[in-house]
Amino acid sequence: MPYEALADLAVILHLGFVLFVLLGGLVILKWRRAIWLHLPAVAWGAVVEFTGWTCPLTPLENWLRAQGGGAGSEGDFVLRYLQPLLYPGTLTREIQISLGALLVAVNVAIYGWICRTRGKS
Repeated sequence: MPYEALADLAVILHLGFVLFVLLGGLVILKWRRAIWLHLPAVAWGAVVEFTGWTCPLTPLENWLRAQGGGAGSEGDFVLRYLQPLLYPGTLTREIQISLGALLVAVNVAIYGWICRTRGKS
């Protein structure tokens, strides 16, 4: 049970990191210093997507699941709803590159919007 809970926690943290990488530029509106966390996170996310690397959280999640005796119950919220968001079954190399381009485009748009709105005030 502790391994399964830790695996679920790792998936939740992983999803939180992915959301921060994608939309964390909006956090800059409130906490400007967060840019020093967000820009390296975006760079890491882009490198992982464009190169096809595996995020270190993925093997950790897999190891924790294996230590816990497998995939867990079928009704588990994390396994059923969150994990497919991170690991879609149809993920191809082309889709991964497209996701990397989307990541960069979203962040360029957010930072561009922030620069334009901050420059007007």
